[in-house]
Amino acid sequence: MKIIVCIKQVPDTKGGVKFNPDGTLDRASMLAIMNPDDKAGLEAALRIKDEMGAEVTVITMGLPKAEEALREAMAMGADKAILITDRVLGGADTWATSSTVAAGIRNLEYDLIITGRQAIDGDTAQVGPQIAEHLDIPVISYAEDIRVEGDSVIVKRQYEDRYHEVKAKMPCLITALSELNVPRYMTPGGIFDAYDKEVTVWGRKDLKDLDDGDIGLAGSPTKIAKASDKVRKGAGERVNFGTAESVEYIFDKLKEKHII
Repeated sequence: MKIIVCIKQVPDTKGGVKFNPDGTLDRASMLAIMNPDDKAGLEAALRIKDEMGAEVTVITMGLPKAEEALREAMAMGADKAILITDRVLGGADTWATSSTVAAGIRNLEYDLIITGRQAIDGDTAQVGPQIAEHLDIPVISYAEDIRVEGDSVIVKRQYEDRYHEVKAKMPCLITALSELNVPRYMTPGGIFDAYDKEVTVWGRKDLKDLDDGDIGLAGSPTKIAKASDKVRKGAGERVNFGTAESVEYIFDKLKEKHII
């Protein structure tokens, strides 16, 4: 069984974000981590590998530094890693990103593709389903649980205050929630092994079935109108009342804001 896991190196938003003049994220200057939903998807693939045997390949599109996230994935237990990187691919929106990643996946054999539900830097939840559309395979999103039975996958899919249980024949694509599991830690031996392995690097020339009009900033139909850092909240209002007056004051404020 061959599983492909799509991961993304994203800015560590706890440290703040920076923007380029064109409104895109300045990824090169920020601390980066593996996207949490993607890490849960990787853990799901590794559990299938542990249970029934599988070859797990991780793939990402990004700057050369995204190799760090791929090495982390291999240290956790992934078998192979592929980095798609090229200047002409920079500034891609979800359409251009999914088109590029799908073109890379077409170079590979796969039974199952797992992506995160969404990335913390964009929060669109579009890339996974778009990849499935490009590849013309079924997609099951918002996975809370995954199990493999024969040539099919059965997924517990989050849905508002309940869940769906959905079955699909492979090949198919699943988008994973961070709540799907608790990802394993890297092991010392895994880290050493990860840095002994080679990361395959593909550029534009390695993506055959891909139109130049669907890549990079120029091929992105979504344009950023404005971007800014997080707006700081004001200092607020401080008052000094007795107990009864304080309660009355709070209720008046809640009514004023139509909360009650």
